[in-house]
Amino acid sequence: QGYLVESGGGLVQSGGSLSLSCRADIENFYAYEMQWHRQAPGKERELVARIQSDHRRVYLNSVLGRFTISRDNTQNRVDLQMTDLKPEDTANYYCKAQLYTPPREFWGRGTPVTVSS
Repeated sequence: QGYLVESGGGLVQSGGSLSLSCRADIENFYAYEMQWHRQAPGKERELVARIQSDHRRVYLNSVLGRFTISRDNTQNRVDLQMTDLKPEDTANYYCKAQLYTPPREFWGRGTPVTVSS
């Protein structure tokens, strides 16, 4: 078993920046693909960014060029640097650890991000 804890959410004005961090207490963290998801009120949860064990990254189109995901396997941590934030980025942001073989996943409890116009 294990758990993830997100931090760094808050209130920011449109055009501002925030950095989210997720610390993982899971065995063999390096093997997991790490993901950031978000869920806005009344909307479905969506995958924002993911970083594979070899550090390859994939982003949601709407955040491409504004968000950067990174990981530090020595500290079992994944970060999401968010710049040029927009009101539509307002959501609860969740960290997820995903292993495909064998299938295993862990979710954090989320951290809120609010972007005011």
